[in-house]
Amino acid sequence: MRIVVPAGGIGGARFLRGLRAVLGTGAGTPQEQSTGSITVIGNTGDDITLFGLRICPDLDTVMYTLGGGINEEQGWGRDGETFTVKEELAAYGMKPTWFGLGDRDTATHIVRAQMLAAGYPLSAVTEALCDRWKPGVRLLPMTDDQVETHVVVDDGDGRRAIHFQEWWIRHRAALPAERIVSVGAEEASPAPGVLKAIDEADAVILPPSNPVVSVGSVLGVPGIREAMAAKTVVGVSPIIGGAPVRGMADACLRAVGVETSAGAVAGYLGADLLDGWLVDEADAGTEVEGIEVRSRPLYMSGPEATEAIARAAVDLAVELAAGKGERG
Repeated sequence: MRIVVPAGGIGGARFLRGLRAVLGTGAGTPQEQSTGSITVIGNTGDDITLFGLRICPDLDTVMYTLGGGINEEQGWGRDGETFTVKEELAAYGMKPTWFGLGDRDTATHIVRAQMLAAGYPLSAVTEALCDRWKPGVRLLPMTDDQVETHVVVDDGDGRRAIHFQEWWIRHRAALPAERIVSVGAEEASPAPGVLKAIDEADAVILPPSNPVVSVGSVLGVPGIREAMAAKTVVGVSPIIGGAPVRGMADACLRAVGVETSAGAVAGYLGADLLDGWLVDEADAGTEVEGIEVRSRPLYMSGPEATEAIARAAVDLAVELAAGKGERG
């Protein structure tokens, strides 16, 4: 079975581990996959340039998580990380100081920066980086063009736009967001292979990633949402019992005027896109017009629980695809 997953952040990366186990792909190259294949379309809206380096947090989180190099406790960054470079930069008075640039992680960013400077597109750079980590999926950036998520805030000194990373990390999303803007998205094109992967997919599964700035950023690249809407699409709610499982997705939802609930997020994503929606048992009884809603435990408390969630998403996709075929 061929699955496409638009993903970003910790929840998406951990869900992908479960999905990889369900499809039996294991670690290694896509050519080594046997019973299924997964193409991940990674969010690049969180990308930022710091100290001359292009940092792609969501691509790297997926790559490290599936490649066995992630810091499991925090869910981002490298395991066994040190921060000597960060401390030395601070000693020189270099700003910003709020971004946790680790030494091991810096090596990845240096390789990326050098390849981009040499003229390689981000998709080729990502493929080269994955050649080391062998994540067992095909990881594509949503676009090779530069797209950045900015947040319009009023911090008391006036209304201004700041990079999403500054809002998220430095301010912990505590500054009320008036708007979230995907700068450059309207002019961007899907990266090579993205639309082809969607066209050839048996289903699209939306993981429990931030619906506004992770999944939403991917869907904002012209052509991607339309291509996915033509497939069977099943999503896993990132909201349980009226609160995000982790992170501050509620702050992002407030910025776009959406209630923090499993049903409201499904409505935000839209019945034109979603065929099925998995919610937690705490949200059993949720109904969304035009979308098949099923409830089951959604806490990714460990590998077995995560695999069970991924299997439920795949099973629902298969069921709904068969129903579409019968109606067709």
